[in-house]
Amino acid sequence: MTHSWIVYACLGIGLSSALVAGVFLAFSDFIMRALISANPIGAIESMQEINVTVLRSVFLTTFFSLVPATIGLSIISVSNMESSAKFLVLTGTAIYLLTVILVTIIGNVPMNEKLAHMPPSSPDTISYWRHYGLSWTKLNHLRTIGAFATAVCFLLAALSLTDAHNEIARLVNERATDA
Repeated sequence: MTHSWIVYACLGIGLSSALVAGVFLAFSDFIMRALISANPIGAIESMQEINVTVLRSVFLTTFFSLVPATIGLSIISVSNMESSAKFLVLTGTAIYLLTVILVTIIGNVPMNEKLAHMPPSSPDTISYWRHYGLSWTKLNHLRTIGAFATAVCFLLAALSLTDAHNEIARLVNERATDA
């Protein structure tokens, strides 16, 4: 039995994950490229400030709120969803936990913490900055893809829990028959 709140929960998680993906995409697409090509001392100081500011942001609240939301909905999905929606919710949760949360914890955060304790004008810091910029961005690409894939899974789960997917399937079948 599907309750409408489950559809809304899937939509909320999907849209929130898409917002997280969008922030990550901005960093991967142009923010990190700009910082890497800028004067290293100014770029390092900017990234150090970004890493402090993010701790007091709506983004971080959304980012971490998705953990209990996805896990909770996964637990509920086991007994309250049909197989395709359940599969999508469980898959989306696994993707988020592995590619967004775990990569952040074991990859990006340790790099941020190391950078935070380095003086921006030190030759060692400037040398580390080159490695940091490239490695951090590669990890961020993975987080972007993971957050986007999570969004797709939860939005498709919401769609599969509504009658809209039946209408879409009917239209696709109609078009295939007409062709």
